[in-house]
Amino acid sequence: MRILYATAALLAALSLSALAEGDADKGAKTFKKCKACHAIVADDGTTIVRGGRVGPNLYGVVGRRAASVEEFKYGKGLVEAGEIGLVWDKENFIEYLKNPPRFVAAYIGVPKVVARMAFRLSKGGEDLYAYLKRVAEDGS
Repeated sequence: MRILYATAALLAALSLSALAEGDADKGAKTFKKCKACHAIVADDGTTIVRGGRVGPNLYGVVGRRAASVEEFKYGKGLVEAGEIGLVWDKENFIEYLKNPPRFVAAYIGVPKVVARMAFRLSKGGEDLYAYLKRVAEDGS
């Protein structure tokens, strides 16, 4: 009986760990909401996902400093956040998606900012992050 409980606990822990990592396939589906404003175009110019140009190219966003895509005009708050060290790691990315203006304001230490990204994603940020990471690693 102890072995059964131990096995069940181990399986539960492993599945929670996998969920925390995010599901790139689910993230690909979630990205359909994002492509109204964002495209994914590799550094060599290959279009991976055709999308809008209202937002910056999201190729390589994982681990990138905020507001650092050349020739894209970011809002002042996000530019300041990038200048003081905001990097799109998993935690920052997921929290930003939940409420971009509030996240940026808190990061730079002001009561309020106007953020150009009005879209909010309360669930599935870890999946989207996993997808964007996979795209940058293997182009799919």
